[in-house]
Amino acid sequence: MRSSGPHRGQRPSPRGFERVRTPRLNLDPVVPGDLDEHFALMSDPGVWAHLPSGRHSSPDRTLAGIQHSVRHWATDGLGYWTARLHEDLPGAGLAAGAMVGTGGCAVRVGTSWWNLYYRLTPPAWGLGLAAELVPAAIDAAHAVAPERPVIAYLLEHNVESRGLAERAGLSLVWRGPDAGNPDPAAVRLVYADRPLTDVLDRVTALA
Repeated sequence: MRSSGPHRGQRPSPRGFERVRTPRLNLDPVVPGDLDEHFALMSDPGVWAHLPSGRHSSPDRTLAGIQHSVRHWATDGLGYWTARLHEDLPGAGLAAGAMVGTGGCAVRVGTSWWNLYYRLTPPAWGLGLAAELVPAAIDAAHAVAPERPVIAYLLEHNVESRGLAERAGLSLVWRGPDAGNPDPAAVRLVYADRPLTDVLDRVTALA
């Protein structure tokens, strides 16, 4: 979402990331008009196979997340994108223009690092789309504020996300219990694009 100009305290991006195009995806800032598509994604039980408790049961919860992302773009020059196809993927039953997920890098409230996040609809899994979105997000974060580490919080049993993080250049920096997870055996991993010295304790406090 473009604004009329930076306001006090805002950090504009050195080059625009309001529209990023990968080989198969158009990535645009999440906006309130995306609510119906985002709620359909976030309320899909298949999307939350690795964390069933995270499933959205109300559009209000989804809207709150969208509003957070709008603020990220306004204050930090970067936030989460809505990912749509710009070409048909007939083998997956997905047409050009279809929303296939969301993701990107954002500075969450109360933190000082980039949080790497993505979530794709199940029909888009296994097609390499996340492997387009994740590097684009990391590149954008490095361009907008390279002094901020890029952090990814993953569940240990999510082997696909772990592999994607590692292929994107992130390394495991912490492993521990997943606080607040209904599954007491769940293990949380923290990946980062650099060693975390000064902020590791704060990063892992949110794991």
